[in-house]
Amino acid sequence: MTQQQLPTPIAPEADAAWMNARLKHFTLAACILIHLLLIYALWGRWERIALVTAVFLAVTGINIVLAQRFFSQHTRTAESLRFVVNMLANVIYGLASDWALPMWLYLPLNALWVDRFADPRARLRLAVSLALVAVVALVDGCPPLVPACFVLVSLLVYFISEGRVLLTHQALQSLARQHEELERAHKQLDVAHHRAREQERLTSLGMLAAGVAHEINNPMSYVKSNVNSLFHDLRACDDLPPELREYVDDVLPATLDGIRRVTAIVADLRRFARGDPEAVVEYDLNQEVAVALRIARGQLGPQCEVTLDLKDLPRLLGHPGQIAQVVVNLLMNAAQAMPEGGRILLSTRMEGEEAVLEVRDTGVGMAPEVRARLFEPFFTTKSPGEGTGMGLAVVHGIVTAHSGRIQVDSAPGQGATFTIHLPRVPSLALGLPGAMDGGMPSLGPLTARTRTDAA
Repeated sequence: MTQQQLPTPIAPEADAAWMNARLKHFTLAACILIHLLLIYALWGRWERIALVTAVFLAVTGINIVLAQRFFSQHTRTAESLRFVVNMLANVIYGLASDWALPMWLYLPLNALWVDRFADPRARLRLAVSLALVAVVALVDGCPPLVPACFVLVSLLVYFISEGRVLLTHQALQSLARQHEELERAHKQLDVAHHRAREQERLTSLGMLAAGVAHEINNPMSYVKSNVNSLFHDLRACDDLPPELREYVDDVLPATLDGIRRVTAIVADLRRFARGDPEAVVEYDLNQEVAVALRIARGQLGPQCEVTLDLKDLPRLLGHPGQIAQVVVNLLMNAAQAMPEGGRILLSTRMEGEEAVLEVRDTGVGMAPEVRARLFEPFFTTKSPGEGTGMGLAVVHGIVTAHSGRIQVDSAPGQGATFTIHLPRVPSLALGLPGAMDGGMPSLGPLTARTRTDAA
């Protein structure tokens, strides 16, 4: 499975920085052009030209510094100071030029910079600035129509700029949401890819185990046949020497018993690896517990003491291979919870029409947050590469498919107890094929009781 590299979205901060940089360049060019027009209106009045030029250079430098500080650190104090400087500069331009037409162009240019999303007090400062310049102009004898027109133009520019800023904010928010969705989708793809690899690995291991068991089974058949023939031939001889009589009485019977045990383990391994594609059949739960013990014995080690308490049970209906898998997974889980060794108690009993399987260990136990996620596929507390997180998820799936339920009782430092309830006859509503093919009387659909108690 290959993964496509998802495109990295542009960060909203980068978009905002690019837009503000372009806006500052445009504003600086506009200020220079307006100042040239103002010089043209004052041409010949050199002292006033020098005054407005000096003010222009000072105000432009202050604006550049304060605007850079505002957009890099969002400092409201810097923006407030910038508005005050521009307001005083507009008054000086008006008084020095007798309110010439070019100086009024500064008002809509200042309105272009107002951003109430970045500074909630920007609207108030704009209103105060426009009102102050208009009042000073009227007191100084400027015709009322001129400040009125440019105040209206400034307000129009402000609302247009606010609409632009609003659309920009919405676009950036939408881009941020898309970025988050892409990140979530990327994480989901990573999880799906990991699960597919684990599933493929588990499938390959099952096929390998079945193949190895089959290859072992063939030579074991020859060994068993030859040893059995030798045992019968030697036993039929009456005048055997003492050393051969020992073989007949002790060695060969023990060897045949060992061969039978190896053959049983191989048969269990083959059935365990291949699963149960056949129809539902009757099985003995105690016998499947014994099968699981033979399979898992090598992994439990000498440090794990296994105690059995198996009561007499009626034969149940289901997939015996899957039930053996449940017991194997629970045994492995218990052994992994006891790295320094401990005791495992395996018990079975009947409660009404249900068979109860209980696996209790003296391991490290589980915290409540771990119990809450215990049966989630691929959830594991082991280090990467040490576990797939599928063992208990498989247990839960098999028990549920058999109309059963599983309960967990555990606390940190107090071990864990897994209790499985299996009905004698699973619910027909689950669609288990062949449940009634063995000549048993037909029963009505039973209510499936499936519950995971991990609290």
